[in-house]
Amino acid sequence: MPGAHHLQGREYSVAQRKKKTKKSKPRYSAKTADKHELYQLSVQDPESEIQFVTRVFQKLNGKKPMSIREDFCGTAFLCGEWIKSHKDRTASGIDFDQATLDWGTEHNLKAIDEPGSRIKLYSQDVRKKVPGKFDVGVGMNFSYWTFRNRPDMLAYFKCSRSTIKPGGIFVLDAYGGYESIQPMEEPRRITGGATYVWDQDSFNPIDNSVVNHIHFEFRDGTKMRKAFTYEWRFWSLLEIQELLAEAGFKKSTVYWEDADDDGEGTGVFRPRKKVENEAAWVAYIVAEN
Repeated sequence: MPGAHHLQGREYSVAQRKKKTKKSKPRYSAKTADKHELYQLSVQDPESEIQFVTRVFQKLNGKKPMSIREDFCGTAFLCGEWIKSHKDRTASGIDFDQATLDWGTEHNLKAIDEPGSRIKLYSQDVRKKVPGKFDVGVGMNFSYWTFRNRPDMLAYFKCSRSTIKPGGIFVLDAYGGYESIQPMEEPRRITGGATYVWDQDSFNPIDNSVVNHIHFEFRDGTKMRKAFTYEWRFWSLLEIQELLAEAGFKKSTVYWEDADDDGEGTGVFRPRKKVENEAAWVAYIVAEN
């Protein structure tokens, strides 16, 4: 769910690294703006995620993935774009917040006559099974960091594995770097003229708990403070991979983002076993079932 850290030279940004800010059109204000719409504009880029999971799955299996389970799906933006990308694709989205699912149905899915035959939405804990088996499972935008102890995270990984077909993959993202735990607020202009602010509010080094917020600011001087708040555990890549192995996945691989000559992220992620630490980074973890 975080969107931006502008950290010494390289920028860590789930959305900004994946897409360029477009020229502004509408003029938002705190009174008229919809936080879910702003979230999608500032943080999410399902097209890039779909390209990534398709490329990795196809390399492992020699064919395209057709079904996906999106955990913490929120507004089901990814589910909708997934079925648009191929006429035979299906998706299941899981999120405990019914109001957010309803928003996504109205704004993302209604125009394509879903949920229905190709998209199923479930308002429940992601640690509970849903019908069917899937080529791909995903837990994006670091939402799974809501599980702050090993038993809860392990239960989530075991449930996810049980719904993925043999040969399928489970894809997570993670962030880190030596400035990623420092209190700071980092603004970034987004489509529509609003400013997205990623707020690293606090970090407790004793238990690795973090509190982060997303704020939005507008040209008329109004602000939407704490549009979203996340209370997470800051998990390391090693801890995540160890738990995936404990859950029964046969292998997990870290995909690290390539950098250009200026040290900027290229949006291309490749498997790596050793990298240089950076002020801030974002990576994918791909677990094979």
